[in-house]
Amino acid sequence: MNSTWLSIIPFIIVIGMSIWLKNILPGLVAGILVGSILVSADLLAGTEQSVTYIVTTLSDETNIKIVGFLYLFGGLVGMMNIAGGIKGFSEWAGRRIRSERGLLVFIWITLPFTFMMPMFRIMMIGPIIKSLIKKMNLSKQKVGMTLDISTESVIVLLPVATAFVGFMVSLVEGGISGLDLDMSAYEIFLLSILFNFYAIIMLLIGIVQTFWRRKKTGEQKAEAHTDLEEKEHEFHRMGIKKELSLVKAQPWHLIFPVVLLLAFSLLLLWQDGMSQGANTIFEAFSMADATFVMLLAVFITLVLTFIFYILRREKMNEILYHFYDGGNQMMEAISLLILIWALTLAAEDLGFSDFIGSSLGSFLPAYLTPAAIFVLGSVVGYFIGSSWGTWGLFMPLGITLAVSTGASIPLTVGAVFASGAFGALTSPLGDTTITTASILDMDLVDYARYKLKVSAIGAVLAAALFIAAGLLIS
Repeated sequence: MNSTWLSIIPFIIVIGMSIWLKNILPGLVAGILVGSILVSADLLAGTEQSVTYIVTTLSDETNIKIVGFLYLFGGLVGMMNIAGGIKGFSEWAGRRIRSERGLLVFIWITLPFTFMMPMFRIMMIGPIIKSLIKKMNLSKQKVGMTLDISTESVIVLLPVATAFVGFMVSLVEGGISGLDLDMSAYEIFLLSILFNFYAIIMLLIGIVQTFWRRKKTGEQKAEAHTDLEEKEHEFHRMGIKKELSLVKAQPWHLIFPVVLLLAFSLLLLWQDGMSQGANTIFEAFSMADATFVMLLAVFITLVLTFIFYILRREKMNEILYHFYDGGNQMMEAISLLILIWALTLAAEDLGFSDFIGSSLGSFLPAYLTPAAIFVLGSVVGYFIGSSWGTWGLFMPLGITLAVSTGASIPLTVGAVFASGAFGALTSPLGDTTITTASILDMDLVDYARYKLKVSAIGAVLAAALFIAAGLLIS
């Protein structure tokens, strides 16, 4: 289908209904149905097409790896819960963390051990943070945002050993193919890190927020809302909550699987990268199939942890029951991600990326090109909620515009990466927002609104810096 403004209708429906209903699921279903009907130009065929999109997303190898990782990791968390691991580590950390600042500092301290993949980091430390939030009666939204900033803003700035590096470099390489440039794709990627102004600004905001004690009115309202939500659902899962409160605290039942998971993740990243032809450990981490490695690492960890718990005389039936319960707790996040992927397919069939590209035209001056790419990419990133999706849509467009207008290519590439970081960190459709909200039991739309207030400040400052840098460099 030719590029058309109709391609943005599904995203408008999703965002609008999510804000109106304070629940993202109905909007996603409606957005997919409307998009599919627009693609098929028929009500019945459109309904069939919407199911086809969902099946297609589940047939995608990368997507099913992510689904498998989420469910197995949730199952591992459930096992650690009933074995007393999370309770034991929370009590140990609780004796040392006595304030909000202490908890926020703890979030940053865990970064060197969990930096490989955003979802991996959030799911690894989220349950521990959740228990400490309840114990100290802190703002879930502020703590959650600090977790997200320390995750998304840092990982996109790291040049090695993350799930993002290989994908980001491959996008740059695809964008510059055919161009006679003196720099390699990796060199452009390294330079672009210096120009990812949004991620750098949000990182600074996160650090300042960590050490700033003043409590905002908005956070107080958020806490009251959270308490109300918990009271409304006080009978949900009461039996399981009571059971978990009675388990014996055993920190080693958390430490053992966490150490295993980290060790296997690093080992398998290195091994897979070397098998792809890497010569150094940094190249290996960049070239490895991080999504599959994380899935494999959590599977091996699950098996060994199960054996460890049985040897420690934990009841097998309880462990298995809570494995499924933990996995099922991630089904909300899994179902949302599946629907988001399906929505993106419908939008692409409507000509979404072509429409965005043709709308810009060729009228931009060189110095405004990076800023324009950042602003437009951020808007689209907010709609689709995916950093990878935003980068994939805008990297070819950004590099093409940079060449045609004479703008700096590293600066423009940095603007593309910054726009994806904005969408992933801010959007209610982003997997970072969805996963953190799910683990910390927050209302998704309210949490996204809270983050948007802070993120908007970072976006405005970043846009100004892109304009200034464009004037200096172009």
